[in-house]
Amino acid sequence: MAVKVAVAALGPTLDDQVDERFGRARYLVIVDSESMSFDAVDNAANVDALQGAGIGAAELVSERGSDAVITGHLGPKAYRALGAAGITGYKGTGLTVREAVKALAEGRLPALDEGTAHAGMR
Repeated sequence: MAVKVAVAALGPTLDDQVDERFGRARYLVIVDSESMSFDAVDNAANVDALQGAGIGAAELVSERGSDAVITGHLGPKAYRALGAAGITGYKGTGLTVREAVKALAEGRLPALDEGTAHAGMR
């Protein structure tokens, strides 16, 4: 079953690394898990936000129809905002966007839960 996955990434391609940060990730790469077609969204507005970066990024991926998010960490506000939108977060540290989406499709990525959420990262 194909899903739309939003991946916090250091760059705009499938071969860029997953970003540890969600709200302040440089790019959010929205990937169709079946076709691997993607759209890279510049997240500059949230990178430079004084506050609310995680919530802003959560709204952006929700508006784009994402079913899941892959990142390193989620702050508690982003975690709650994603949960309210029915979007689950997964840990994809150390992988490229392509590897992370494939690992998610194969059920190999751990879900991020409230216990792994942290107070925002800058």
